[in-house]
Amino acid sequence: MPTKITKAVIPVAGLGTRFLPATKAMPKEMLPVVDKPAIQYVVEEAVEAGLHDVLMVTGRNKTALENHFDRAGELEAVLVSKGDDEKLEKVNYSTGLADVHYVRQGDPKGLGHAVLRAKMHVGHEPFAVLLGDDIIDNRDPLLSRMLEVQEALNTTVVALLEVDPSQTHLYGIATVEPTDEEDVVRITGLVEKPPAGEAPSNLAIIGRYVLRPEIFEVLERTQPGKGGEIQLTDALEEIATGPTWTGGVHGVVFRGRRYDTGDRLDYLKAIVQLASDRDDLGPDFRGWLQGFAQGLGGQADDDQGGEDG
Repeated sequence: MPTKITKAVIPVAGLGTRFLPATKAMPKEMLPVVDKPAIQYVVEEAVEAGLHDVLMVTGRNKTALENHFDRAGELEAVLVSKGDDEKLEKVNYSTGLADVHYVRQGDPKGLGHAVLRAKMHVGHEPFAVLLGDDIIDNRDPLLSRMLEVQEALNTTVVALLEVDPSQTHLYGIATVEPTDEEDVVRITGLVEKPPAGEAPSNLAIIGRYVLRPEIFEVLERTQPGKGGEIQLTDALEEIATGPTWTGGVHGVVFRGRRYDTGDRLDYLKAIVQLASDRDDLGPDFRGWLQGFAQGLGGQADDDQGGEDG
């Protein structure tokens, strides 16, 4: 019988080199998206799906992550003395959000190796993996749907997103077969970042997985792949094409709102999109944004004219 899933694993050991120098002394996961660090959105998603036991697989210089989900006694005392209950509630919210644990990855050997470091904590239970670069809008549930599919089929589940064919070389790409449910497919093959023009489909794996514990045994024998790292995609490929007792791999095709905070341009887009939708910020921000965009349109015309001249 399927086991009720209670644990989430969040790999956060990356160096965040795309965001240097901002990430020289601060984890990329702590970069603010409006007024919350990116990592808090991810933990909130896990909790909303019923996963209150969270393991973060960390690396060096990640103590700010631990501090964020810990008590901040001095700050709390200052807010109490000022009677600032609103800010105090926000500070305390992240402290009590989940039961958060930490383990070091050690050597940076890739996502597959980071997941393998969770073996002792997870044990012989299925579990979820959430990557911190992907923020899923809470109005478009994804993880809860994946948990439903895993429980119904007792399978490994990955999140899939249709991407432009020109972008397939940036993702793990799935070969799939349809099932009786419109948003669920059976995965028959996976390839990590195929060369341009050689992808078997445009269904890309994004940063949400629900894994059976057999993944650990497979990862232990998975050899380094792309980039000399142990790729989770390679281990999932073995399960997808392996014996039926492993449950195979299914995909949930996500058509909701996703914000990629791992790329500088997409990070800026995420902030604009989320701020625009906020009840407290949205009305004023959208009004300013419309005027700003109109000004950019005029500037673009001027720039084009200068080039022609």
